[in-house]
Amino acid sequence: MRAVIQRVSSSKVLADGVPSGSIGEGLMILLGVLKGDERLDAELLAAKIAKLRIFSDENGKMNKSVQDIGGSALVVSNFTLGANYAHGNRPDFFGSEAPERANELYEYFVSLLRKEIGTVETGVFGAHMDITMEANGPVTIVMESDVLKRKGK
Repeated sequence: MRAVIQRVSSSKVLADGVPSGSIGEGLMILLGVLKGDERLDAELLAAKIAKLRIFSDENGKMNKSVQDIGGSALVVSNFTLGANYAHGNRPDFFGSEAPERANELYEYFVSLLRKEIGTVETGVFGAHMDITMEANGPVTIVMESDVLKRKGK
């Protein structure tokens, strides 16, 4: 499972032209479910993201998590995070999980994050989405569950 996490002042998503989710200060998360991902991948990412200290404290140091600041998260599914771009100029997405299984794990990830963070908004799985965000920093972290699994071994 792969997540692109951005610290934002605000973010919103339109799904097929219809407002779907909107947050103030917090995290904009693009989530890609990859072939072979399991519930453990979602659990590891959700726990790590909720506690990720990328918000400034009173001294201007990144010492606070989204939990600490009472922030929100906007989670948008993104199968293109499984892109293989090694050959040619047109990426393939064979590394992304099949839609039904991907949606199941995406929804599971969102449910876990909601237990950690008060407000979690979402896009609409499989829809065409337009995202607007005001990046804060910018602070961008790419996180992979496989890295977290290796840490535990």
